[in-house]
Amino acid sequence: MQLTRRQWLTRAAGAATFLTGYHALAQTAKGKIKIRDIQTMVLRGPDRNYTLVKIISDAGLYGIGEAYGSPGAGVKEQVRALRNDLIGKDPLEIDVIYTNLPRRTDGSAHMLMRAVCGIEMALWDLAGKTLGVPVTTLLGGKFRDRVRVYDHSAPRDMLDKASCREWAAKVKANPAGFTAHKFGFRRGKAETDAGIDRANRVLSTKELIDLGRGFENVREAIGWDHDIMVHYHWEHDVRTAMQICEAVTPIKPLWLEDPLGVDYSPAWSRLCQSSKIPICTGENLFRRHGFRDFIVNQGCDILHPDLRNSGGFLETKRIADFADVYNLPMATHNTGCQLNTWATVHWAGSIRDFLCCETVTGKGDWMDQVLALDRPYVKGGEIELTTKPGLGVDLNADVVKAHLGAGEKWWG
Repeated sequence: MQLTRRQWLTRAAGAATFLTGYHALAQTAKGKIKIRDIQTMVLRGPDRNYTLVKIISDAGLYGIGEAYGSPGAGVKEQVRALRNDLIGKDPLEIDVIYTNLPRRTDGSAHMLMRAVCGIEMALWDLAGKTLGVPVTTLLGGKFRDRVRVYDHSAPRDMLDKASCREWAAKVKANPAGFTAHKFGFRRGKAETDAGIDRANRVLSTKELIDLGRGFENVREAIGWDHDIMVHYHWEHDVRTAMQICEAVTPIKPLWLEDPLGVDYSPAWSRLCQSSKIPICTGENLFRRHGFRDFIVNQGCDILHPDLRNSGGFLETKRIADFADVYNLPMATHNTGCQLNTWATVHWAGSIRDFLCCETVTGKGDWMDQVLALDRPYVKGGEIELTTKPGLGVDLNADVVKAHLGAGEKWWG
């Protein structure tokens, strides 16, 4: 699809509007503050680590963000390696800082992106606090006051109707009120222990029949007022992906996620053209460049970036604006802690066509107390946007200190 002059002008105007608004606010403080320090600490969660970033200005204000944690070998070290590139910079020149940080001649741009994303998010928090407005306002304003979030809750055994009913009752009793759930085909423990050849990208006829029957059991148990997303991890070939689509079409999933290999190929477009259900992908793609072919060639129906991979707030908003020209909506992958969920929801509020945000939180445990909040965290399966400056939140020091990774200290 070739863009018309009108489409290009519309896209450019949308990007210019929020950038102009940000720059107008920033002029009052531009050049008056500098970055004094950047700090990191790693939080140890139940299943993974979380790399937190703090940027401090010489005016005493600071911003916080989250870079990738697990898998994220070396991300903390990369943030620290970029420290000297940040000290003394104007923290309001976010686009300039972001654009220049990963431009290395040693070929490490992609390796650095996860560190750069955490830095970029912390800069937006600091900018909002400096200018006295929420991050969503700096990104162009709110399209919504609340953002839907989805969890990973799933039945123990999808082939057992009683297990599915037990799961549905538990989901509906959860105070967080999630109404969207993402998971792959789960079997009972005995079948799981028997093993499946993960190197084989083709499913047998029995596996496809079981897959369809399992998801039909889930739909019967949960009803039609909850959404289900079918989840894979890039393990199938195009013909198998088509068969999976056919098998789960009767339950009308919100999307089928990541059935093919990570990078774009014509197979993605072929799958979209044949499928009766939406195809979703994007969590491992970097910057506009990684999303371009999926957008232009209609290689998916829903884009699903992770802000800790895709480039942070501004770059991912540009991706969303580009996708909007081709009528593609956004959702967000997010396996970060409560801080990244909160930050991603801020970003999502500024996106015109947004579906829902993933979270591994909202279970009512200590992971829901990482932030010091003055209201319920997830309510009715949604998170309400704050009107406070920046991200409008800070860390709960006691909870974070109690769950730091080995050898970590409070903002070391």
